[in-house]
Amino acid sequence: LPMTTNNSTILDNKDHLLRIIDFVLSQSKKMGATDAEADIGAGIGLSANVRKGVIDKLEYENEKGLSITLYINGKKGSASSSDFSDNALKNTVEAAFNIAKHASHDKHAGLVEKKLMAKNIADLNLYHPCNISPEAAIDLAIECEQSAFDCDKRITNSDGSIVSTFSGINIYGNTNDFINGWRWSSHMIECTVIAEDNSGMQRDGWYSKTCDFDDLQSIKDIGKEATRRATTRLGARKLSTCEVPVIFEAPVASGLFSAFITAISGASLYRRASFLLDKKDKQVFANQINITENPHIKKALGSAPFDNDGVATKKHTLISEGILKDYVLSGYSARKLGLEPTGNAGGVHNLVVEPGKMDLNDMIVEMNKGLLITDMIGFGINQITGDYSRGASGFWIENGEIAYPVEEITIAGNLTEMYKNIKCIGKDVDLRGNILTGSVMIDKMIVAGK
Repeated sequence: LPMTTNNSTILDNKDHLLRIIDFVLSQSKKMGATDAEADIGAGIGLSANVRKGVIDKLEYENEKGLSITLYINGKKGSASSSDFSDNALKNTVEAAFNIAKHASHDKHAGLVEKKLMAKNIADLNLYHPCNISPEAAIDLAIECEQSAFDCDKRITNSDGSIVSTFSGINIYGNTNDFINGWRWSSHMIECTVIAEDNSGMQRDGWYSKTCDFDDLQSIKDIGKEATRRATTRLGARKLSTCEVPVIFEAPVASGLFSAFITAISGASLYRRASFLLDKKDKQVFANQINITENPHIKKALGSAPFDNDGVATKKHTLISEGILKDYVLSGYSARKLGLEPTGNAGGVHNLVVEPGKMDLNDMIVEMNKGLLITDMIGFGINQITGDYSRGASGFWIENGEIAYPVEEITIAGNLTEMYKNIKCIGKDVDLRGNILTGSVMIDKMIVAGK
């Protein structure tokens, strides 16, 4: 099946992809599989990367792939193919079958119950293809980078500006008479620059990402924010070790809740490798914290009508007034734990951390003295103990105002205490990903410096 960047042929042939899924499922049953499931991911994209006004890289993406998993009375085998010809599909099914024959028996392996399959596939307005030409994408990237240079003479260099667009389709089916899918798109403009003065050089940037190209921030706003973030880091100092309140700016605050999701995910729970083990219906966050999953927000990057098992996604509460109300479970992990699937095979879909009434500036005033973190380095989280330690940079706050930038510091604590010590969530929600949260203020953390 041909694919082009000007005419999204494969994306407009959903029925053809549905037939391919049906074909491999039928082949699996004919070969002797007890059950089978298959999925197709396909898409086209364009990415233009410029640096200092010159095209650095121009990439086209044109991809498609099918994976098939089949079961033989509790034995599981998987195989994949990027060739959709009949012979290749038959060979892929045969490969999966041969793997399953030699696999170990797992009583928990298999499909989710038929009654849990998604019935009505809602239109979540996720598909907004953009047929921008390479020349236009290059011009936009150059304009974005130039806007950053024009904002401040201290911007002396650039790590580049990127304009990218991608449109895709997901199709999933299984032998529980379920086959369906949806189209989606994702577009991004990013700019990263280097500021320089007598104190040295600093690097920072900004990006905008949406499923509709028309919803992206303006080129000038992206360049202006990249400039602001780079120049305000000039003259950064080191801190002496202290214990103070800390604000995680919204773009980095999502990492706190990513660790939370990992801790309440089925795989972590049945392996007993979670710092939130056996915490359901117990207090794990501060009283004012409420967290829900809302998979059906229109135009949101994390929205999905069903999960990787075909289970219908739905809005459900994870944290209510600080209390853990539910886990996030796939069909397999739910069976291992003796629970019901929650529609989370493949992860969460739009984790919404309920915002408070203060914006970031209000939170800085409220904190009065402490640390505002705007960038983090490395990944230092122990998911079993909850111990947390990461490199960071940001700004020192004095008398409710930004005093000066800081760098080469480490923040440390334990997530079980950090979650309970959250003072407030800002209303400056970052919508550029799957975790929708504002800035987060934590009452007290160790800041290790010089």
